[in-house]
Amino acid sequence: MNTDLFDNLRMELRRGSLIVAVLAQLKAEHYGYALRKSLADRGLVVDENTLYPLLRRLETQGLLVSQWREEDNRNKRFYRLSSDGELILKQLLEEWQSINSSIHQILSPTRPAKRDKP
Repeated sequence: MNTDLFDNLRMELRRGSLIVAVLAQLKAEHYGYALRKSLADRGLVVDENTLYPLLRRLETQGLLVSQWREEDNRNKRFYRLSSDGELILKQLLEEWQSINSSIHQILSPTRPAKRDKP
């Protein structure tokens, strides 16, 4: 089996899923490290080199807003969904559910068609 191919396809699948997960977690405000920990606690481990560029991109796209604040004697950047981010998250979740439903139907064993009795 070609492990490079699998790894590349797995990364593509994770990229889209990660966007949805990050947007969903940022319905409540988090700073970067707390967001990483929250995602990891739910089974989605994300490298810093993946998360921080994603946060900057989502903010540039208008889906997140951020604010620098001091907490525990350290400056931290806190992120949360913007109003556009809330709308996009809702749309992405609807699309996710539609895709998931379709894949579930594709993977389910086919049932024989019902026949009308004469």
